[in-house]
Amino acid sequence: MKKTFLLPFVLIGFTAVLTAQPPQDNKAQLEKERQEIQRELLEIQGLYNKVKGQTKQSLSQLNMLNRKISLQEQYISTINRELRNITDDIYLSELEIYRLSKQLDTLKTQYAKSIVYSYKNRSNYDYVNFIFSATSFNDALKRIAYLKSYRAYREKQVATIQETQKLIAQRKQQQLTRKDQKNVALQSQTKQVQELAVQKKEKDAVVAQLKSKEKELAGQIASKKKRDRDLQNAITAIVKREIEAARLKAKAEADAKKKADEALTRNVAGKPATSPAAPADKPDANPNVTAKRNEPAKKPASYLDLNAKDVALNSSFQANKARLPWPVDNGVITLRYGTNKIENTLLTFDNPGLTIATPSAGLPVKAVFDGEVSGVYNLGDGMAVTIRHGKYFTTYSNLSGVTVTKGAVVKTGQQIGKTGRDDDGSGGQIDFILMIETRNVDPAPWLRR
Repeated sequence: MKKTFLLPFVLIGFTAVLTAQPPQDNKAQLEKERQEIQRELLEIQGLYNKVKGQTKQSLSQLNMLNRKISLQEQYISTINRELRNITDDIYLSELEIYRLSKQLDTLKTQYAKSIVYSYKNRSNYDYVNFIFSATSFNDALKRIAYLKSYRAYREKQVATIQETQKLIAQRKQQQLTRKDQKNVALQSQTKQVQELAVQKKEKDAVVAQLKSKEKELAGQIASKKKRDRDLQNAITAIVKREIEAARLKAKAEADAKKKADEALTRNVAGKPATSPAAPADKPDANPNVTAKRNEPAKKPASYLDLNAKDVALNSSFQANKARLPWPVDNGVITLRYGTNKIENTLLTFDNPGLTIATPSAGLPVKAVFDGEVSGVYNLGDGMAVTIRHGKYFTTYSNLSGVTVTKGAVVKTGQQIGKTGRDDDGSGGQIDFILMIETRNVDPAPWLRR
């Protein structure tokens, strides 16, 4: 009897397990990534269409094609990840349907046995005899409680069977939906792979033409290297000037503090002793204070991280990594930070920052963070602006015009100039550089994705 009495509670627990859903993958994140890649692909395609028809193949065309191919591969990768998720979901659903079906068979078998048993013992007198055949009043109460729990168990059997049938139907419908999604994803994958193949052929054609004009291309790269070198020298000079100014300010503050301490020491030493027990030849009651005053001041890790304003600015800038706004709207990175190599040639060059293309020249260029303009200068073929954000420096080069002056305080998103023309003259372009004092870093991880 005890085993029969416990069975309803076992079934209740097992039903809870049946209704538990398998963990779901982050489909929303995948969709967000895909939409972002599609947006950038459309933007770079629009920029590329402007230079595509030109007879003169250029480094800009190759950079755009490389970026397109990279984005296309990322797009295919997101589709592949989605396909893996869908395949996993279908497989898990099949296992769940099989498990639920086996459980449903067991539940139906148990319910059928209970129905047969009830039919064979359907006389109402049997229940009455079962109760009145008890040996005591307490035994009769236990038998009544058992009959109630048995009736509840029968009702629970029916509810569990219905719930299991409902779950199986839901799983089958989910499977059909996921299979439809898989077919759509497979079609999209085939289309994107074909598009990637076309882009690679187009790139091979551009590379072949560039290789045939390797000397001309080497001249373009040499010109770029010179511009980058001049720009880097100008920025480094500005940064060193800011560091030196901060050092002199820190020194002046330290000297002023030292003089104040020495004056305080002289005043204390010149006062008459208030207690006869105090020795007359002991100017300072605490020798450790005098020793500390005589110690040479330690050189700080950074002179641009001393005052409260810079400390707060540095902390805020660091906290906004991966959340800084782009310096231009609808911009596309055509040259990444660091070493870039021209395929099938021996030509390489280093990019000190990011080269960002825009649909046209003359578009607004905006500060990516609060700061103070440290320099506005002309490099011959365009203007440049360097802004200090504590120990961080951002530079916006190849500007056709500037709307700020040296020493101006700027806010995040404030316009500081306009984009200049790219090398082909078909669109706009800026070079965006990020430095931590005199050290260049890759700006891409700092910008909002």
